[in-house]
Amino acid sequence: MPKMRYVMLQQKQELQFVEMPEEYAYQLSALNLRLNKEIDKLTAVNVPDLPLAIAECDSLELLREEHSLESGLAYINRLESAFSSIQENNYPLISLLTEIRALQAQLEQWYEEEEEGVH
Repeated sequence: MPKMRYVMLQQKQELQFVEMPEEYAYQLSALNLRLNKEIDKLTAVNVPDLPLAIAECDSLELLREEHSLESGLAYINRLESAFSSIQENNYPLISLLTEIRALQAQLEQWYEEEEEGVH
């Protein structure tokens, strides 16, 4: 079984939990922090609200029914969709999308290899 890490995100009072392959958890946290740093520079009207990465851990047991665990690939796919729909003219949005899509491609490959049993 692959080793996973968990990234906790907070958006206002809501917590989100994302399960990531251990070797990619830091990349998600770093990407999240960068996106949060840059999002205020976007001038488009349809900029998504972003949660902020607040913690990473090696194990996680959710104790409340209202919380759920989202796979890293599902989360990054949602993130890519939100950012690709932004109509931005004044900021080089492509650089942010490139970072999102790079992690997306790595996760897609990781999940494919896991399904095939390749390590």
